[in-house]
Amino acid sequence: MVEIKSDDALAAMREAGRVVARALEAVRKAAAVGVRLRDLDEAARAVLDEAGAGSPFLGYRPSFAPTPFPGVICTSVNDAIVHGIPGDYRLRDGDLLGVDCGAELDGWTGDAAVTFTVGTPRPADLELVETARRALDAGIAAAAVGNRVGDISHAIGTVARAAGYGMPRDFGGHGIGRRMHEDPAVPNDGRPGRGYPLRHGLALAIEPMVMAGGGTRYRTDGDGWTLRTTDGSRAAHMEHTVAITEEGPRVLTLL
Repeated sequence: MVEIKSDDALAAMREAGRVVARALEAVRKAAAVGVRLRDLDEAARAVLDEAGAGSPFLGYRPSFAPTPFPGVICTSVNDAIVHGIPGDYRLRDGDLLGVDCGAELDGWTGDAAVTFTVGTPRPADLELVETARRALDAGIAAAAVGNRVGDISHAIGTVARAAGYGMPRDFGGHGIGRRMHEDPAVPNDGRPGRGYPLRHGLALAIEPMVMAGGGTRYRTDGDGWTLRTTDGSRAAHMEHTVAITEEGPRVLTLL
C-alpha cells in the first residue's frame, strides 16, 4: 500500500534525512587507507546517537538474509554493489567505497548512499561514480507531479546504458516513510509513462546501482548479504530520499 505523506510528515522526514547526511559526511571524513570498515560504522553510530536517532539497518532481516544485518551502514568495496557488511577489512589505496545509511527519527525514516574513492583514484572509477551521480540526478529530475515511476526508472536507465554500464536485476529504489521499505518499487530501468503516478506527498528512495562490466547479473557472498558483480568489475551506488511536491522534487537527505 502506498502512503501519501502530509507536509508535516515530509518536514519530519527532512529532519531524519539531515541525520543521514551528517552520518555519511562523518564516514567520508573518516575513510582513509588503513581504516577498518567497522570503524566507519562506529563513526556513523556516533552521529545517530548524538541525534537521538535509530538505525533501520541494524538488525534488519529481509526474507533473503540468513542473519540480521549487524551494522548501521552498508560498506560495499570495489566489486561489491550493495549490502556490504562493515567488518574488519582495512581500506586500501585506490579502493572504491559505497556507503549506504539510514536513520529513524520521531517515527520517520531517511535513506541515502554515496560512492567515493579512497586514496589515489582510478580514472575509470571516477567516471563510474560520475555516471551514477548523473543517473541519480536524472531520476530526481523526473520525480515530478504528473509523471509516473516509470519515468524515473527510464531516466536512470538511459544514463547508465548510454555510458555502457549495467544495473543489477531485481534491485532498485522504493517508497519510504514510517518504514525504510514501502511501496512503490522504483526500478532502475523501465519504460516511461508506466507505473504508479507521482503525487504531492509521495516519498521515494531513488538509488541507481551501476556496474562497470555491463549486464544485469550479480552474485551473493557467503555472508548472505553482499551483492557482487559476477565478473569482478567495480560498481557504484548513489541514493537520496526525495519528496514529490507541487513545487518540484525535494531532496530530503542533504545537509
